[in-house]
Amino acid sequence: MTMLAADGVVGSIASVGYGLAAIGPGIGVGLIFGNGVQAMARQPEAAGLIRSNMFIGFALTEALALIGIVMPFVFGTGK
Repeated sequence: MTMLAADGVVGSIASVGYGLAAIGPGIGVGLIFGNGVQAMARQPEAAGLIRSNMFIGFALTEALALIGIVMPFVFGTGK
């Protein structure tokens, strides 16, 4: 019987999946704040409206990451 390199790995593959899934919300948050700051620099008189829309977008994007961290517990194997 041969031992594979992966035979010694213990833990949940769900943590690797969440790490990969967190890339999307991370990029999204960067885009939201980067474009929000750029929009405020171009139109300072609309900074209040831009800031409120920016935080709404941030909350929705961050909710995706929080849902992703809960899913391994919801769909766990139950061992």
